[in-house]
Amino acid sequence: MKAFLSIKYHTDAANQEKIQDIVEVLEESGFEVSCMTTKDYNRDEEMEAEELMKETFEEIDSSDLMFVDLTEKGVGLGIETGYARSQGIPVYTIADKGSDISKTLEGISEEIIEYESPGDLADKLKRI
Repeated sequence: MKAFLSIKYHTDAANQEKIQDIVEVLEESGFEVSCMTTKDYNRDEEMEAEELMKETFEEIDSSDLMFVDLTEKGVGLGIETGYARSQGIPVYTIADKGSDISKTLEGISEEIIEYESPGDLADKLKRI
């Protein structure tokens, strides 16, 4: 089953370790993961916004479901999840325990999954 992971992007890759941990947990749980923040783009040459969104929507369209990590909020996360939902793709929100989950995202999510560690997340993904 192919899953798209939507997670806050930092130009300095500040959360890259967390992204890799989540991707690893998802893959170990049986998902084929696509995540735009892990794509092998040349970060020295910024991709045009239109091309970035085109590729993002293509990746979402080819996915069976979406996981959005809302530990950190971002406009891009809202765009991606809204698009997925409009295409009939189920959205599962994941976030560090105690994170502020917006009512709008809660309203379009199949489930909200809070976790304390990647291992904890792995246990909770077994039911999906």
